[in-house]
Amino acid sequence: MGLREAASCFVIFLLSVSVVQAADGWGVRCTPTQICAVKGSNVQIRCSYWHPSRIYDLDVAVEQTYWFTKGQDSEPVDLRAASEYTGRVQYHCGNKACTLTITDLRDSDSDVYQFRFITNQPTGRFTGSPGVSLSVTGVQVISSSWSRVECQTSCPPTPSLSYIWYKNGQKTWGEKSYSDYFYSRDSISCAVRGHEDFPSAPVCVRGNSCDRVNYIDRNICAFKGSSVDISCSYNSRYYSITKSWFVAEQLYRPQAVDLLKDPEFTHRVQVLEPERGRSTLRIMNLTLSDSAQYRFTFKSQWSEWKRSFPGTTLTVTDVQVIWSPIGPTLTCHSSCLLSGRPSFVWYKNGTEIHGETSPTFRGFLHPENSYSCAYEHHHSSPVYAPKVPLVQLSQPGDILKGSSVSLTCSSDANPPPAYAWYKQNQTLLNRAAQLVFSSIPLSDSGEYYCTAENVLGKTASKRVLINVKYAPQSSSVSVSPSGEIMEGSSVTLTCSSDANPAAHYTWSKENRTLLQGPEGVYRLSSISSGDSGVYSCKSENQYGRINSTSLHLDVQYAPKPPSVSVSPSGEIMEGSSVTLTCSSDANPAANYTWYKEDEDSPQASGQIFTITDITAEHGGKYQCEVQNTQGRSEATLHLNVGAGAWKSAVTGTTTALLLVVILLAVFLWIRRNKSFTQQRECGERPEDRAQGQTMNDDQISAAAHTRPAEPHDDVHYASVCFTQNRADAIYCNIGRVQPQRETEEDEEEAEYSAVRLDSATGTRREEEGDDSSAVYSTVTKH
Repeated sequence: MGLREAASCFVIFLLSVSVVQAADGWGVRCTPTQICAVKGSNVQIRCSYWHPSRIYDLDVAVEQTYWFTKGQDSEPVDLRAASEYTGRVQYHCGNKACTLTITDLRDSDSDVYQFRFITNQPTGRFTGSPGVSLSVTGVQVISSSWSRVECQTSCPPTPSLSYIWYKNGQKTWGEKSYSDYFYSRDSISCAVRGHEDFPSAPVCVRGNSCDRVNYIDRNICAFKGSSVDISCSYNSRYYSITKSWFVAEQLYRPQAVDLLKDPEFTHRVQVLEPERGRSTLRIMNLTLSDSAQYRFTFKSQWSEWKRSFPGTTLTVTDVQVIWSPIGPTLTCHSSCLLSGRPSFVWYKNGTEIHGETSPTFRGFLHPENSYSCAYEHHHSSPVYAPKVPLVQLSQPGDILKGSSVSLTCSSDANPPPAYAWYKQNQTLLNRAAQLVFSSIPLSDSGEYYCTAENVLGKTASKRVLINVKYAPQSSSVSVSPSGEIMEGSSVTLTCSSDANPAAHYTWSKENRTLLQGPEGVYRLSSISSGDSGVYSCKSENQYGRINSTSLHLDVQYAPKPPSVSVSPSGEIMEGSSVTLTCSSDANPAANYTWYKEDEDSPQASGQIFTITDITAEHGGKYQCEVQNTQGRSEATLHLNVGAGAWKSAVTGTTTALLLVVILLAVFLWIRRNKSFTQQRECGERPEDRAQGQTMNDDQISAAAHTRPAEPHDDVHYASVCFTQNRADAIYCNIGRVQPQRETEEDEEEAEYSAVRLDSATGTRREEEGDDSSAVYSTVTKH
């Protein structure tokens, strides 16, 4: 094969001038109008447009823009709806300009591309014409000598391009030209860098019997489950060679393995050689994973075809129903469409829809139905809106605060749906199939649901409740009513805690349990002073417990009846000191006031009332009055004050003297009776009568007063005179015993008593002096 015969159709990039088409304010300008591009590369075609701002007093607005190459039933077909361009075209439109991008250019992409825009006016549509011409071409090797070759294209040269060279299937670097010493067995090929999968056909530099491999098809498309033949022609200067097919190196295939020995292709591959110089690889029951590039190699004793040279790319596909935004509608797509006008069959819920033979389905799409298509007896999988999603929780049972929790949303849908998570009030949380809480807080408790959405519809899951459980977080206590608490009032103590599940409460007073229950309320219907104290509450559930702060309950009440006492106890003597004490139970502390009976002004204040140097006037009833803000109370005591020591002595002496006088009077009375008897018996004593006659009453009294006191003796004088006649006199002097004193005052304290008994007449006593007698008696008390 000569150089010209081996030339293939690969191209590079080429631009031409722009074209403008306009009419009555409508126009389209495309830049460029002619493009030459390399097979397998990408290309961009850009057009701008304009239109009147108003028509018939209505604003003109663009509603649709698209590109097309051919029409169907006199209507242009958007490239996005064309099966052969599926997944390879993109639109970027804005500011009255639109750019078309075509990727992975193929030979079949060589065509004229036109732009069209449609407005909101009935006649407001415009198409740019004649459009932009795209040519997809290739490269070829031109030999200038036996040691130098050059890589050329049919498009004008572009300085920015660089090239890859293959010598005997071995990749090597070079510029546009390549120089080396070539043997008769050597072949050479080139490709534009970045598009190495589309090299030129290998050519011989010297002669026509060099080693080379030519693939019949660079790209083959086949349906899943079908069989495919991949063929190549080869030439070797030697007859004894070994041949094999292998898959180009991939990430999961780091080393080339003969397919006849590859476990993945066991019983599914055959290598056929219908004639010398031709080899065919047949792969049966194709799977999607069989999509790869397949290469052929051979080896002789003196030469080898290397493995770097690109081979045939196999694309295994299935008939697919894809969503097209134009319409909107469904498109039956396959990368393996045959040339000409293919025929399609559409199905709804598995039943054929008669009359639908185009690649696009323009009927009404209901989200509850499924749709599928068939091409060349190959059926697509049905497409349908998502079913009701299912939500799965990562862990069963209770969800504890701080634990890791995930919610997973899944739905049966084709095409696969996009998921989103929401909480209660439609708050979007996440656009993913899984919602993860790495350390779930209390605030994340609530109802969650997910949605699944694809181009055919949207559905929502049932709501899932996440109830975050936790031990009591805090415990607070309160008292009602607040402020002062009066005895007898009704008081309520309340304990509250943040916990899930609800806490169980225990009320205690100074370590004594009062109440247990779920409400946390302790009621005192008629509170008393004994209820004062320190209260606390414990909150607990199955996940933990916590104690509240202490609450001091201070019950206020009026003073209780006071208790009064006297110190010292017993008889209280004048001149001593006395302490009166009053005490009463009261809250707040009471004030004490002392009053004396029949006196309005208080005697003292305070619990203790002390009286020093007490006198008889201090005796009587005393009242202790106790008072606070809640009320008052009082108590009374009687204070008896006795005489002093000297007064007691005087009283005792006086009593003794009275007894002596009484006894003496009795004695004298007895003596008198005896005296009368003796005088009759014994007779009269004259001397006594004379002596008795010499002392009158005044003399006897004076004698008693002038008689000196005997030292250390208490002397009593009594003179009793008895006469035989009725004129006899009896004298009695009685004196109180006193200590010896020298003063006149002391002498005046003596008491004398004179008793005189006279006869009936004085003359008789004088006349009968001999018969009269006197008796004197002296009584001394020591």
